[in-house]
Formats: sequence, structure tokens, C-alpha cells
Amino acid sequence: MPTTNILVRKILIWRYKHLSERQFIYILSILVGFLAGIGAVILKNATHFFQHLLEGNLVRDYHHAFYFLFPIIGLTIVFFVIKYVIREKVSHGIPSTLFAISKRKGIMKRYQMFASILTAPITVGFGGSVGLEGPTVATGAAVSSNVARWFHLNQTSRTLLIGCAAAGALSSIFKAPIAAIVFAIEVFSLDLTIASMLPLLLASLSAIITSRFFFGSDVILPFKIEDPFVISDIFYFIILGAIGGLVSIYFTEVYDRVQRFFDKISSPIKRLLVGGIGLGILIYFIPPLYGEGFDVINNLLDGNSEGALQNNFMHLDLSNVWIVILLLFGLVFFKIIASAFTFGAGGVGGIFAPTLFMGSVMGNCVAKIINTTGFSNVSESNFTLVGMAGLMAGVLHAPLTAIFLIAELTGGYDLFIPLMLTSTISYSIAKYVHPYSVYAMQLGRKGELITHDKDHAVLTLMDIDRVIENTFVTVYSDMNLESMIKEAVVKSNRNIFPVIHKRNNKLIGIILLDDLRPIMFDQTLYKTIFARDVMQNPPEIIVIGKDKMTDIMQKFKESGAWNLPVIKDDKYIGFISKSKLLTAYRNKLIEVTA
Repeated sequence: MPTTNILVRKILIWRYKHLSERQFIYILSILVGFLAGIGAVILKNATHFFQHLLEGNLVRDYHHAFYFLFPIIGLTIVFFVIKYVIREKVSHGIPSTLFAISKRKGIMKRYQMFASILTAPITVGFGGSVGLEGPTVATGAAVSSNVARWFHLNQTSRTLLIGCAAAGALSSIFKAPIAAIVFAIEVFSLDLTIASMLPLLLASLSAIITSRFFFGSDVILPFKIEDPFVISDIFYFIILGAIGGLVSIYFTEVYDRVQRFFDKISSPIKRLLVGGIGLGILIYFIPPLYGEGFDVINNLLDGNSEGALQNNFMHLDLSNVWIVILLLFGLVFFKIIASAFTFGAGGVGGIFAPTLFMGSVMGNCVAKIINTTGFSNVSESNFTLVGMAGLMAGVLHAPLTAIFLIAELTGGYDLFIPLMLTSTISYSIAKYVHPYSVYAMQLGRKGELITHDKDHAVLTLMDIDRVIENTFVTVYSDMNLESMIKEAVVKSNRNIFPVIHKRNNKLIGIILLDDLRPIMFDQTLYKTIFARDVMQNPPEIIVIGKDKMTDIMQKFKESGAWNLPVIKDDKYIGFISKSKLLTAYRNKLIEVTA
């Protein structure tokens, strides 16, 4: 027996003797938070090493053309790492985690624990226009999922530990422990109960302590509010919220359409070339799109627009405020295109940082327009901060996370009113057009997304294969009454018989025992009545791969049937009974709420 298994077994024996289930979860949440913090440290340090080495030295000291080459080189390296080292598909961070929760019962494969660590720093460090937050969450989630499997925890506990990893990752990166907890609850749809709150708190606390141990008091956005909120600016924050909603819609549309474009390219080499060259061209002409972009955000917060827009290709005069506004608008317009190209080419990263980047630039641009046109004199730094919250709320569908993150980053709640106002408006507009966030878009369209709706969540978590029964005796359409009685009625303890095609196993209809009872004792009809003469169309048919659990429940409700046939690829595979479905639902509900 491997040493690891022996150690796990000893820990389990000790745990059963000395700890309750809840106490053990508390200990594991601390461990998960620590490991998520370590993952964040590794990802950040590796990325900053590449970025400082390449952008800081080669671009500055040698030639601007490296802005075009680095993204292509980085994406090529990532391609070979995935193909020859990881040898598995590396999905985007948070969407892959949501998929694991919704469709894999919280089980994530072991390679996911290190896949993002090997690929995300290269992607971002070489100029990929994405963030590290998603890969950090995915790494922590994969670690927590496998820790839960090692210690034989159930699905509910696995999901909770994944949420703890997400909270730990965000807490470690931004040093915002409360916002990190809210993020885990909003994005992963965790239930907010005492049983879940304490593990989330412990994980968030453990991660931020880990981060402070390695990074000290340094924060990713070192800014303190200097300009107070004044009630006369409230109208302009309403405008900012509306603009944030529209930009959120633009963000989601571009991201989705570019991803669909790349999905149509079957060859990964072609995707790499198209995405890499496209990204290289964008960064060559617009250097602020290089990497995560937090330097641009910090420059805008400090009122240093020139620093944020330095190295613009046409060397435009940045003393002209309208040129600055035009360049800022260009950053908002092209950032998501650069991010989508990065993903399309096979890069690994997240959209959290691009969202913050676009939101900050959008807010600063709006403030500059207001001030330049003479309508008012608003605080550009405040609008920069609130713009980040507005776009986060609209793109990620996480308004509470947006509000608390900016409040914690700035060290106070002086902007709470504009944060709430702008985030609510932006979120409402974006959700009206796009019901699902960028993270949840693909799962949401399929109806496979876990939500805070308990009934929907339980149905989503149910496994359809477990409720299919294949003990029904089948008959063929050309079987006569005598054969049906001898081969089906006598041998079956069910009162329904699927009629299938003999050659292709295709479902043709069903026969009820009630259909046979009036004629089954009349031997004169044994050779003249066939299955096709007495069969009927089923009230509904369940199609595997198309019908979701919610659809199946609706079909039972509308048809009033007790048993419905199931087909897959047009072939009959069994029946689902209402009684078994409801029993499975009750068992899953108990498991989820335990």
C-alpha cells in the first residue's frame, strides 16, 4: 500500500475516534484555505517573474516589436506544455469548476491541481490579456476536491470545500476576506447557513494569513479613498451604472462570439496561429493590453493617465484630454477582444482581471467626459473604483462581490451608496439581456447550472442514469398475440411493454396490459392480432442528451403518466417511473441539505 494511502488511513482512524464530521470539515477548510493561498503565491510570483523579465527588460531596452512576439511565443509554449506534459484538456478556471459541481458531483481530476500552475503564468507573463484569479480558484478547487475524495467526504462536503477554496483564492489575491466569502456564495450558489459560513470564514482567514506571510501588507490595488461621496453626484453614478450594463452586454457578446468562432476551427494549430497573431497585433499597437493590466488600473486611480497610456503606438499628445478619452475608450473596446483571442488560441487564464481593467477604464473615461464637458466636477478616482464594481456586477452577475471587494480594497465604506447604486443598475440591465454570467453561460443554456433555487439545484445534481429501469420486457411490432402472451405477459411483472423495431431497436410505441386484457383469452385471435394493432403512442418520450431533469419532471406532470419510455440516439433503452424519480429526488434533497 502506498505511503500516502497509509497516512490517509491513519488520519481517518484518528478522526473517527476524536472528531465529529463538522469539526473535521473545519480543519479541512483551514487546510484548503492555506493550500489556495500557496497556489496564489506560486501563480503570482511565477507570472511576475516572466512579466518583469520580458516586458521590463527586453521591450524597454531592446525593441517595441517584442510586444508582438511574446504573446505568440507564450501561447506556443502553453500549447506544447498541454500537449506533451499535461496531456489533458485544460479548461478555463471557474467555468470548469462550476461544471465539476453541477455535473461531476464536485469531483475534479488530479491533473487540474497543477495544470493551471504550469500554464497560466506563461500565458499571462508572456502577454496574454487575461487574469490569474480564475486559474487560482481552479487550482484551489481541484486541490480541495481531491482532498475531499482522499478523506471519503460526501458530495455536499466536497462542494463546500470547493467553495472554501474559491474564497481562499480571492482572499489571498485581493486581501479582501469578506468579499471572497460573498464571491463563493454568489458564484458557486452555496447555501448561506451557519454550517457553511464558518468553514468559509476559516478558509478565507487561513488564505489571507498565508498571503500576508509571503507578500506582507502589499495589496494588488493600493488605494485609499480621498474624495468623499457627495449626494449631488448620484445622477452621474446612475449614468455610470447604465453604461456599465451596456458595456457588460458588449463584454459578454464579444466573448461568446469570439469563442464560437474559435470553436469552429478544428485544428488547435490554426487556433493558436489565428489567436496568437491577432493578440500579438493588438498588443503591439496597444501595449496596455499586455497581461493583467493592474498597472494601468493603479495609474488611473492615482490620476496618472499618461502613465496608463504610455507607449501608445502613434505617440499622440496626452496633454489633450479628448485624445486621452479616445485612447481610454479604445482600451475598453479592445480589452475583451484581446482576452477572447487569448482563450481562443489556447491560453489559460480568467476574466476577473479583464473585467476589473475594463471597468476601471470605463469609469475613468466617464468621469473625464463629465468633467471636460463642464456638467460637473466629479472624482475620477471614485468613478474608476465604482466603474470596476459596475462591470463586475454586470459581467460576473455578482453585485454583492463587486460592492464588498471595492469597499475592502479601499479600506472603507465611504463609497457604499454609489457602489450599491451602480452595481444594481448594471447587474439589472446585463441580466435582462443575458440571464447567465460569462462563467455560467454554457451550463446555463443547457439547464445544468447549480442555482440558489433549491428544487432546481437538487434536480440538476440528480443523475438520470440512476433512475432508468431496463427490466421491462420488450415486444416486436410483428409479434402476434400468442407470442406476446407467452414471451412478454407471462414473463413480466410489469403492466407496460415497449414495442420496438426488430432491426434497429427503435421505439415504435407501447402496449399496456389493459390493452391486452379484453382479448388475451380469446384464442381465435392469437394468430390474427399483432403488436402493431394494439400498440399506442406513449404520452411522452424522454430523450437522453436533450431532456434535463426539470424537463422530465414537467413531462410527468403534463402527461399524468406513471412510466415514460427513454430513448438515446433514437434507440429504446428503458423506462423512468414517477415513483423511482421522486424517491431519487427525496434522497438527493436529504443529501444536499444534510
